Amino acid sequence: MYLPSLAQLALGSRLKSLSDHFYAAVDEVYRSCGAGVESRWFPVLRFLWEHGETTVSDVALAIGQTHSAVSQLADKLVDAGLVQRKKDAQDGRRSLLVLTEKGQSALSALGPIWVAVRRGIMRSLGEEGLTTLLAALAATEQALEERPVVDAMLAEHAALTSAELEIIPYAPALKDHFYRLNAQWLERHFRIEDIDRELLGDPERYVLAPGGAIFFARLAGEVIGTCALLQESPGVYELSKMGVDETFRGMGAGRSLLAAAIAEFHRREGRELFLESNSRLKTALRMYEQVGFVLQPSVRAGSHYERADVYMVYQPGKRRPARAARG
Repeated sequence: MYLPSLAQLALGSRLKSLSDHFYAAVDEVYRSCGAGVESRWFPVLRFLWEHGETTVSDVALAIGQTHSAVSQLADKLVDAGLVQRKKDAQDGRRSLLVLTEKGQSALSALGPIWVAVRRGIMRSLGEEGLTTLLAALAATEQALEERPVVDAMLAEHAALTSAELEIIPYAPALKDHFYRLNAQWLERHFRIEDIDRELLGDPERYVLAPGGAIFFARLAGEVIGTCALLQESPGVYELSKMGVDETFRGMGAGRSLLAAAIAEFHRREGRELFLESNSRLKTALRMYEQVGFVLQPSVRAGSHYERADVYMVYQPGKRRPARAARG
C-alpha cells in the first residue's frame, strides 16, 4: 500500500482512513438495528447523557474537539430533535446543551448496540491488538498534550533550513541510501535496469573496489543525495548515480555533490570525465552544462544503459556545441 510507505508524512491520512472506516462500520450497525443516530454524534450525545446540561465549551474541552466543531455538531443534533439549546439561568449570555426526551429515549435504547460494538471491535482486532491500540492512542494523546506537534514540526523546519549541508564519503552504514536515492528517480522516470540493480546493490564491489568513489549529501542528519565517480580505466572516470531526494530539491545538494565529484576527479589527476543521461532530465542537464559538461553529438559507443540518449564530457571553459541528442 502507498500510504504506509510514507511513514510519518501520512500519519494524519492513515488515522483519518481508520477513523472513517470505524465511523462507517458503526453507522451500518446503527442502521441495521434501527437506531436513529449517527456514529459521529456519539461523543457529544454520550457526554450530555452522562453529565447533563452543559456548555459547548465544556463539551469541546472534554472530547478534544474545537468549539466550532462541537457547535456545528450541536446544530445538527438540534435539527434531529435530540438536543436543545437553552439559556443558562446563572448567566444569560451563555446557552446550554441538553438532551431532549427524544434524545434520552434514543440513547437509552442503544445499550445492547454499544455492547455489540465493543465486543465486535475486540473480536475483529483481537484482545491483544485492541489493548495495544488503546494504549498507543493514550500515549500519543499524552505526548501531544505535553509536546504540541506544531511546535515540534516548526522547530525541526527551522533546524533544517538553517543547517549546513555536508558532503560526506561512503560508509557501509550509508549503503541503503545509495540504493534508495537512485531507485527513487529511476522508478519515477524510467525503470531500474539490470546494471543499475547490480551496481546499487553492491557499491563496494562495483564502485569502490575498481577505484571509484561515492559521495553523500547530508542535512541535519538526513541523507538527501548521492553521486558516484566510477573509474572506467586509468584516468577515465564516469559521473554516475546522481540522485537527490525529491523533497529536498532546490537546497543545493545536487550542485554540492557535483562539485565534490569534480574535485575528486582533479585530485586524482584524471584525464577524462564523462556522464550519460537522458534528454528528458532537462533540469539535471542544465546543471551539468553549468559546471562544464559539454554535450556530444552522439551517444557514447558501447553505452550500458537503455535510457541513455545523452553523452556529455567535462570540458570546463570550452564553448558548448548545439544540442544533438537522440530521443
